[in-house]
Amino acid sequence: MKIRVDDIRALRESTGAPVMRAKQVLEEVGGDYKRAEEILRKEGFEKSAKRSGRETANGLIETYVHHSGKIAAVVELLCETDFVARGEIFHDLAHNLALQLASSPASDADELLAQEFIKTPGMKVDDLVKEAIVKTGENIVVGRIYRVEIGK
Repeated sequence: MKIRVDDIRALRESTGAPVMRAKQVLEEVGGDYKRAEEILRKEGFEKSAKRSGRETANGLIETYVHHSGKIAAVVELLCETDFVARGEIFHDLAHNLALQLASSPASDADELLAQEFIKTPGMKVDDLVKEAIVKTGENIVVGRIYRVEIGK
């Protein structure tokens, strides 16, 4: 079976896997994109677990204020290098975490990570972070979180 370059590119973008690994897995599963994506995500999550001990001395603080002006969320997101902290993947993750916190209260980072991600039902917030770890190749940690709501 001939594997299309567009499928390899899409698989690489969605999983963060190297191009050659994406092609190899697509060939192994006979071009079944969904199956290849599952395999590569599982491999990526296994790799992300190995990065968990690395020091995270860089990062950013992301804020989100609900359009009503009555709820605000602040998330400290940490990574290994300033290069990753300035990247789009990291910024998108930080924004999604702050949005999640504004929508679903959590008392600490562990509670936030255990929640179901509001944009993708069936996916945990922790899985969202793991995907970013795979794509960036760095350890990413949710640090301090704060949520403020008028009257509470």
